[in-house]
Amino acid sequence: MKTIRTISITLVIVSALTSCYYDQVIEIDKPIEVGEMSFSADIVPIFNQSCNASGCHNGSVAPNLMPASAYSSLINGGYINTNDPERSELYQWMKGNRTLPMPLSGPNATYNAKILAWIKQGALNN
Repeated sequence: MKTIRTISITLVIVSALTSCYYDQVIEIDKPIEVGEMSFSADIVPIFNQSCNASGCHNGSVAPNLMPASAYSSLINGGYINTNDPERSELYQWMKGNRTLPMPLSGPNATYNAKILAWIKQGALNN
């Protein structure tokens, strides 16, 4: 009985010691540098890849994110807040802070960084 208890205690200690990774650094929410953003070159492709191609934001669900309508839909629909970019509705939806994350596949850190940078740079139609 004493041998089984000794073996059990030894296994617990070995497991505890080998499962701790104090020497590893895990980066959480590391900022992604994206540079100068262009609505047509950087933002519209995000919408084409994940938003309007899925059949959701192609005019059937607001905002309409089809290339010809995306900018005016976002600006006139109140989805962009250049005074407080991180509180912009578009950014909040894409971060997953609303009922459903956008895109539905889940938040995408690169997309989010580009959207936030574009809004911080004045949300220009360039």
